[in-house]
Amino acid sequence: MSFTAVVMDIVEERREAGRQRWLVQLDRTEFRPGDAGMLEAVARSGARLEVPVLSVVEHEGELWHQVEKPLLQETVVTGHVLTASP
Repeated sequence: MSFTAVVMDIVEERREAGRQRWLVQLDRTEFRPGDAGMLEAVARSGARLEVPVLSVVEHEGELWHQVEKPLLQETVVTGHVLTASP
């Protein structure tokens, strides 16, 4: 399942041993809590970015996508749900 969305917000979730994890909020999503998959985007340089979605969590009624690579607000992404939650 694939869809197109825009990055609305991004916050750092945690930083441990030099590794960061980010929470990304999209304007729309086909992911559900517990799902994993991939977000694809094209950088301003033209480079293609693939950002694995480790999981999706719900916080205060909103869905946030856990990733290890940050994406800028207003970036257009293509989301691919690879494993759906039961």
